[in-house]
This record gives sequence, C-alpha cells and structure tokens, in this order.
Amino acid sequence: MNLYTPMPLELVLEGYGNELPPMMEIVLGSMLVQVTPVAPGFGRIVRLIHAPLESFLLPQFEPGRIIAYSDHQASTVSMQNEMDQSLG
Repeated sequence: MNLYTPMPLELVLEGYGNELPPMMEIVLGSMLVQVTPVAPGFGRIVRLIHAPLESFLLPQFEPGRIIAYSDHQASTVSMQNEMDQSLG
C-alpha cells in the first residue's frame, strides 16, 4: 500500500491501532439506533440503522448526541462489534 500525503505519518495513522468502544443496538420507538454506552442508561449515538427518512434530518438523532435509554431497549448487542473483537 502506498500512501501519499503532505501530513506527517504520525498524524495520519493516529488512533489506527486503538480498540473500538463497545457498541449496542437499541430500539427507540420505530428506530434501530447504534450507540456507545457512556453511563448506565445513557449512550452516544453512532448512527441510525433503521429509521423513517425524516428521522435522519432531526438534530436530536445526529451522531454524537447523548440519549437516554432503558435496559430493555438495549437487549440487542451489535453482532458486527462481536465479530470484530473475535477477529482482532
């Protein structure tokens, strides 16, 4: 692999080997949302997986926003994150 960049290699590859935080998929109403837990009952939105189209435009569901959820909503763990951890 060749990488041509005017930036120092340390900046380009910063965080490359870091482990991803655990992610969960929760159901909020009719939406399936991927979040990173930050505290019990609170998570930071990573992305909307399945939602009505107008939900993608609402600022309360933008990535990085912290939302509250209950334990029964967070019962589904992201299979992609489990596969990444088992391969890595």
